[in-house]
Amino acid sequence: MMTWPEVQFETLFSEPQRNGLYKEKQFHGSGAKIVNMGELFAYRFLGSQDMQRVQISDTEYRRFGLQDGDLLFARRSLIESGAGKCVIVEGVKEEMVFESSLIRVRLAQERCSSRFYLYYFSCPPGRSRVEAIITGAAQKGIRGTDLARIIVHLPPLATQQKIAAILSAYDDLIENNLQRIKILEEMAQNLYREWFARFRFLGHQHARFVDSPLGRIPEAWEVVPLGKLTELRKDKFKEALHSECPLLDLAKMQQQTLSVGETGNPSELTTSRIVFEEDDILFGSIRPYLHKVALAPCRGVTNVSVLVVRSAEKTLQSFLAVLLSSIDAIRWADQHSTGTKMPVIKWEVLRTMPVLLPSQAVLGSFETSVQPMLQTVKMASSRNQNLRRTRDLLLPRLISGEVDVSELDIAVPDQAGA
Repeated sequence: MMTWPEVQFETLFSEPQRNGLYKEKQFHGSGAKIVNMGELFAYRFLGSQDMQRVQISDTEYRRFGLQDGDLLFARRSLIESGAGKCVIVEGVKEEMVFESSLIRVRLAQERCSSRFYLYYFSCPPGRSRVEAIITGAAQKGIRGTDLARIIVHLPPLATQQKIAAILSAYDDLIENNLQRIKILEEMAQNLYREWFARFRFLGHQHARFVDSPLGRIPEAWEVVPLGKLTELRKDKFKEALHSECPLLDLAKMQQQTLSVGETGNPSELTTSRIVFEEDDILFGSIRPYLHKVALAPCRGVTNVSVLVVRSAEKTLQSFLAVLLSSIDAIRWADQHSTGTKMPVIKWEVLRTMPVLLPSQAVLGSFETSVQPMLQTVKMASSRNQNLRRTRDLLLPRLISGEVDVSELDIAVPDQAGA
C-alpha cells in the first residue's frame, strides 16, 4: 500500500473557500444559472443541466461565479449522509453561481486534480474526515472553516490524474448511457404528446371527433379515471424472500426520468417496506413536484411513501409509464396534493385523475412503438448499475493507494477537472 503525505485541505486552495449567494425571490426567474441543493444531490457532475436562474451583478458574479474544476460541498442536510456531499463543476458554458447552502472550493490545479478529490470525498478515506466535522441534531451541517482545516492525503499530481482517469472512464460510460436514456425518454414523451395531446396519431386524418369532459376527442376514445386502468400494490416485504432485492425508496429515486440510478439494501429501512415487481410504475407521493417516477427494471423493495402502480393490462404498460411521468400528470398530482410543508398525493385522489384512453388500435400501435424504447431504458439503467458497482469496488482501493498506479501508462486528459 502506498503512503502519501497528509496536508491541511486549505493549503491546496487557490483562493479561500466561499459560501454561496442568497438572493430574494424577486431576483429569481432570469439571469445566470444557480446551483441549488436539488442539483447537488441529483448529480455528481454539474454544468450542462437545466437550472433555476437568478439576476446577479458583476460584483456578485466575480465573488460567486463557478468555473470548471470547482468543488461544491453541501453545507447542510436533513440526513447526515447529505451533509458535506461533494460534487464537481464541469462543462460550464455560461454564467453560473451557487446558492447559500453550498460551499465552493477552488483547488490549485498545479498541485491537485479536482476529479481526484471528488472521488476522494466519496469514499471512506475522505468521507470519514468530512463526517468528523458534521454538527447539528435536527439538521446536519458543516462549516466552511472546518472543511478548510481537515487533513487530506496528497498523492503526487501524476498519481492523482491517473486515478481520476481510471475512475472517470466508468463515469464517462455511465454518462453515455444517461444521454441515451434521456433521448429515448424524450422520444417517448414527444410521441405521447403528438398522439394524445395534438391528436396526430396514425390515421388521424380520418378520425371523427366528439365532445368529452376533456374537450373534443376522437370517436371511440374515452375519458376514464386512472384507477380504472391500474391497481395500487402494497405487497408486504418478507425477509426470507426479499432481503437480497434492491432497495429503491423515495430518497434514491431520480428526478425527471423513468430510469433507476443507485439502489440500496432493504436493511436500510426497518418499517413500512413493500415489494414491487418488474414493470411496476413507482410514483413518489411526497412532494410530487419533485417528479420522481420510475419504471421498475426488476423486483425490488421500497416503502409506502412510494405508490406502486400496476397496469391492469399488459397493453397499457408503456402508455401508463409515459403518462404518469409526463409533466401534466406531475402538475395534476401537485395541484391535488395535501399538506403545506410536505405535500402528499394520496392514492385515493390520484386514482381519480382523468385519463384520455385511446382506442385499442391506437393503443396497440403506441405500445409497439414505445415498448422497445422503455426496454432499452431499463437495460441501460442496469448497465449503469453494474458500472457503478464496479467503480465503487475499485474506488477505495485506488484512493487508499492499495492499487499502485504510478507505473501505469494512462492517458491523462488536459482539463481543469482532470
